[in-house]
Amino acid sequence: MYSNLEQSMAFVQNWGAPQILLILFIILLLFGAKKLPELARGMGKALREFKSATKDIEEDIRSAMDEDDTGSASDRSRSSTAKPKPVKEEKAKETSNDPSPSA
Repeated sequence: MYSNLEQSMAFVQNWGAPQILLILFIILLLFGAKKLPELARGMGKALREFKSATKDIEEDIRSAMDEDDTGSASDRSRSSTAKPKPVKEEKAKETSNDPSPSA
């Protein structure tokens, strides 16, 4: 009937205001009034970072899928006799002839 997650989280549905207030009171006693805002700020930053990282990964996956789709379509349209374009190499910087003194 229920999955394991639903069974393990079923007790949360029966919580009322007194149970939640008791838990908040215990947290207040454990951490103190001065530490709670700092903890909340830290948790907010961590949650923001997590969402940002998740969004970045999601965008990377979507762009890779789009590139794969457009790449396979352009490969099909390109003839088999076409040669790939040569890659231009950048000139290497010569540092041995640098007249400026190094600090």
